[in-house]
Amino acid sequence: MPNFSYVAKLQDGRTITGALESPNQEAVIHSLHGQGLVVLSVRLKKSNSLFSFGRGGFIKVDDLAIFTRQMATLVDAGIPIVGGLEAVAGQMENKAFREVIIRVYESVEGGMNLTAAIAKQSAVFSPLFISMVKAGETSGHLSKVLDRLAIYLEKSASLQRKVKSACIYPAIVIGMAVLITALLMLKVIPVFKEMFSTLGADLPLPTKILIGVSDGMRTFFFPVLGLIIVGISFFRRTLKTKAGRLWWDGLLLKLAIVGPLVRKVAIAKFSRTFATLVKSGVQILAALEIVSETAGNAVVAEAVLQVKTSIKEGENIAGPLAASGVFPPIVVRMIAVGEQTGRLEDMLTKIAESYEDQVDTAVSGLTSAIEPIIIAVLGLVVGGIVISIFLPIFKLTQMFSK
Repeated sequence: MPNFSYVAKLQDGRTITGALESPNQEAVIHSLHGQGLVVLSVRLKKSNSLFSFGRGGFIKVDDLAIFTRQMATLVDAGIPIVGGLEAVAGQMENKAFREVIIRVYESVEGGMNLTAAIAKQSAVFSPLFISMVKAGETSGHLSKVLDRLAIYLEKSASLQRKVKSACIYPAIVIGMAVLITALLMLKVIPVFKEMFSTLGADLPLPTKILIGVSDGMRTFFFPVLGLIIVGISFFRRTLKTKAGRLWWDGLLLKLAIVGPLVRKVAIAKFSRTFATLVKSGVQILAALEIVSETAGNAVVAEAVLQVKTSIKEGENIAGPLAASGVFPPIVVRMIAVGEQTGRLEDMLTKIAESYEDQVDTAVSGLTSAIEPIIIAVLGLVVGGIVISIFLPIFKLTQMFSK
């Protein structure tokens, strides 16, 4: 999702800067207005990282989860927020995050509440984090809200690890296969080509084809490499547009093998985020706005925004979710029952837990299914190259033995 940098003013007149992931510029402005900020400028950032970035390094979801869990424990024990921030900052291993916590501590010590203090560090703390802390401070149940937020962050980090584990192994094997094949075609085959040319024998058809492919790769290597780089650059730029992101995320949902996993991850994230916000006392409309910004999938984000519009018009949540085509009927029915019975957050939590378990199962199954396919393809490619190389040698051996 695109990452926007912004400059805004707090209610006391101070200017703050930060960054926010959002489908478009209008959504960023709307979100900032919802936080009571006066927006001065919003610009699309050139880079977009999976992690927050502070001065001195990256800040991962795990770091936020640890910080939130420790703060929840300290606040629940009756430790003042200033003392809790000081204690957590003193033992935080991530230097970049330690600096952020120190700045939050200084703001709170100067008389600012925790919500306003973390809002100043919005490059690290998401709108979800800020809204939940605000709800906790307003309701007087900050420790409970921080505990829910810690659980949410821990679940999110776990979900990220599961998805990454499904991608890392195939990516490594495919990368090694491409490197080995390129090395054989660009370096090894030309040596055998010269050796075969000195013998003057007629080469088998597979060997001729292999040598032709090798010559083509050597001749057009740099032009093809340039086209690949240009294609990747164009693809990245396309993903930064709303239409491009909708097309790509929609395509991912429709893919035969990857699609079901992407859908399960999106539903689990939607349900967990929405449930956490509703349980913490965040208003439905504000919660839906935050859910759309943190969905991670443009198609899901559009469906959530449609839900928000329908609620404004007096309709329910389930209808637009069913119309989006992203959410299975069982999920829609559970949400509808939750609305009717007044237990929406409980139903969302059950959906999240169910789909997180399904993601775990899908990741294990996907890894098990992809591994033999990749090994078989790699064996065919490398084996075919080796056989094509040795066919002329076998042919010459038979000729000399007669």
